[in-house]
Amino acid sequence: MKRISFDLDDTLFVDDVNFKTEPAPRFPWDRIYKERLRAGTPELMRRLREAGWELWVYTTSFRSPRYIRGLFRQYGIRFDEIVNGARHEKEVQADHGEPMPSKYPAHYRIDLHVDDDRSVWENGQYYGFRVFQIGAQDDEWVEKILAYAGKIMK
Repeated sequence: MKRISFDLDDTLFVDDVNFKTEPAPRFPWDRIYKERLRAGTPELMRRLREAGWELWVYTTSFRSPRYIRGLFRQYGIRFDEIVNGARHEKEVQADHGEPMPSKYPAHYRIDLHVDDDRSVWENGQYYGFRVFQIGAQDDEWVEKILAYAGKIMK
């Protein structure tokens, strides 16, 4: 089974001024979960899961796995694993004297990471892991990721 991971801030969590977003969770969950999901996220996750992908979150944020799972549960999305900033520091950075990149998907045998940050893409080039860099509002983003993931799956 192949693994795909997603960054949160400015990748799956976006502002509703510059991006199309999924509807907010219903009351009272909308009071707890303030982040807004990029429109198409539930469809993308469902289609990746159907194609045989394991779904991960890999974020530098220190949000708890419980919080992340709870938020995505509102949209019917289940992640197999969550790597947050604390886990990354403990498992990736721990034994290295020199600074490691902010994300290192190869450590977790992640086949594809999706992120908005150019430096993560550059680190992927340098350290040899695959990154799909996502940008501004794009109505085709789901299809682009599915096409890229499809090439890896073959």
